[in-house]
Amino acid sequence: MFETMSIETLQAYWWIIISILGSLLVFLMFVQGGQTLIYTIGKTEPERKMLVNALGRKWEFTFTTLVTFGGAFFASFPLFYSTSFGGAYWVWMAILFPFIIQAVAYEFRSKPNNFLGHKTYEWFLIINGLLGTVLIGTAVATFFTGSAFSVNKSALTNLLDPAISRWQHPAHGLEAVLNWRNVALGLAVFFLARVLGILYFMNTIDDENILTRSKKQLVINTIPFLVFFLAFTGALLTMPGFAVRPQTGVVFGESLKYFHNLVQMPMVMLLFAAGVVFVLLGVALPLISFEKNASSGIWYAGAGTILTVFALFCLAGFNNTAYYPSTYDIQSSLTIHNSSSSHYTLTAMSYVSLLVPFVIAYIWYAWKAINSKKIDAAEMEEGGHAY
Repeated sequence: MFETMSIETLQAYWWIIISILGSLLVFLMFVQGGQTLIYTIGKTEPERKMLVNALGRKWEFTFTTLVTFGGAFFASFPLFYSTSFGGAYWVWMAILFPFIIQAVAYEFRSKPNNFLGHKTYEWFLIINGLLGTVLIGTAVATFFTGSAFSVNKSALTNLLDPAISRWQHPAHGLEAVLNWRNVALGLAVFFLARVLGILYFMNTIDDENILTRSKKQLVINTIPFLVFFLAFTGALLTMPGFAVRPQTGVVFGESLKYFHNLVQMPMVMLLFAAGVVFVLLGVALPLISFEKNASSGIWYAGAGTILTVFALFCLAGFNNTAYYPSTYDIQSSLTIHNSSSSHYTLTAMSYVSLLVPFVIAYIWYAWKAINSKKIDAAEMEEGGHAY
């Protein structure tokens, strides 16, 4: 089946796979968002136990999706992996570190004779929630704003120095925070993760005090999310972008490139608009009718997050667009065509990708099985918390 596909079709197929994984990752970062609210919504130790236990049921989904996203990117578009992960290593190390301490926190927070104490590990979770979301959002924004790197594929023949990608900024990725558009998306992801975390608490926890505070925090965090998301979206649709001539592969600047992409890909426009509407519905319904819709908000907002992020990835990679622009050398910009694996590798990987629906089905089954009963104070008193 996949052997008969052209290399262009396989490249598009794998960009869609990457986009789906990236979309799922942003949705699952409700765990990180919820972690930043442990002390805001949980005012007592039993309440914090409920919050941490609720998040602890799902944190491995986020971590696994992050690893899968990175692995799929490495296998399908290795030149991006070598350029970004090899050159912007400080920002990726800054992203990896919070996820390491998150795993440590969930493993040891409730261990007996824990010499660091609960609060230390809870602050590990807060650090992960803050840095993990802001830095990932900031890094993804460079798909549109670009980074300072160069690519020279002929360097492969140089036995003494065969590196084909070179980073051209001494900060090695951390310079992304100097672009306000990158930071705007990073903060939008941060506040979106908090909104999703709040909606998850509403769906999972049965405690009047926690639900009352969650409803209040839902409003408080939705406002800055909308501000930063609209700021980034407005900048994206009005900024110049990096277009590619399909016949020659030459990259050139194009005014309003991402606006043109949105207009010229009506299906992507529809997905983007639907995603935004679903996120707003997920927030509005619990506020309008809390008792009726408190548990369902996470599903509307989660679906909307997946659709919106998927549409953003499509804007970055399709319609003859450089998905990783170089601000140092425009012709070094990466596209899904000049940075992908070979036809053979993409074909072999495509057969493996047929297992993805089964993995998603397992995640859904595990999610429903774990969430079969809401967490309440009685469960905490019985020692039901595991984290």
